[in-house]
Amino acid sequence: MSQFSIFETPIAGLKVIERKPIGDHRGFLARIFCADQLKSAGWEKSIAQINQTVTKKRGTVRGMHFQRPPHAEMKLVSCLQGKILDIAVDLRKNSPTFLKWHAETLSSENCRALLIPEGFAHGFQTLTDDCELLYLHSAPYARDYEVGIRPDDRYLDISWPINFFEISTRDAEHPLLNDQFTGIEL
Repeated sequence: MSQFSIFETPIAGLKVIERKPIGDHRGFLARIFCADQLKSAGWEKSIAQINQTVTKKRGTVRGMHFQRPPHAEMKLVSCLQGKILDIAVDLRKNSPTFLKWHAETLSSENCRALLIPEGFAHGFQTLTDDCELLYLHSAPYARDYEVGIRPDDRYLDISWPINFFEISTRDAEHPLLNDQFTGIEL
């Protein structure tokens, strides 16, 4: 029996993974990752790195981050505490959904995760205080290949649900897109 339900999104390769907790009066157990079961969702690489973030204030935005090839990475993002709006933007060159974004609400209650393929920028906004996320990455962090896009970029036109007032200096200084940006070639 699979521990996951896998849902398509309007963007090819971007999937919503819903964990199926097994529980009783004491609490529950939910599998975060299973290589055999998530292979059908497109995760065919090993996990190279696992990261945790804690964000204190509601309305905070983190992102939009990605790594360029040859260090492009898949991510599986889960919210373990609180509630976030998780967003992935298709940056794949020649993709029919180039620069389109998709958002999912992830929370400790809904047991959902977003499986983000290579060639996507990723970010999120906290919808509650005290949010804790767990990221599984298919590639280790490579500082020289990490880049980002400003979350308020007009080319993306992301509908953030809360006017954000908390953002890192680094994220606020990411470059804006222009007509010269043709995407990431994987």
